Amino acid sequence: MHNYGTLDSSYKAAGGEAGVRRLVNEFYHQMESQKRGQHIRAMHKDNLDIVKDKLSLFLMAWLGGPRNYAEKYGGISIPMVHQHLIIGEEERDAWLFCMEEALKHQDYDTTFKKYLIEQLALPAEKIMQVSQMAHS
Repeated sequence: MHNYGTLDSSYKAAGGEAGVRRLVNEFYHQMESQKRGQHIRAMHKDNLDIVKDKLSLFLMAWLGGPRNYAEKYGGISIPMVHQHLIIGEEERDAWLFCMEEALKHQDYDTTFKKYLIEQLALPAEKIMQVSQMAHS
């Protein structure tokens, strides 16, 4: 039995900062290389350095690790940050698909990969809902 979601157990399961940054780099690689991810890749600027850093720092804290995002970038509401974008089911599903593909390349326990994608589906759904409300 795994205790993901308790204290820093998920952060540790992800390999700490180095593991989270590897996941984020692979995620954006998948977004660029997978046909299904190209539409959501086009929503980003050409240079992904800041976006990668922001997602890495956010995920570290979200997984129970260091909370350095606010220190560096200020407070954040993930759904509100994305509300200017038009995000429907296609975009939500493409994002989750790219993350699943990125997870395949991580040396994480299989149960953690499953747990993580299930947990990431929750904010992905909320982002879509906020976007749809903003654009209706």
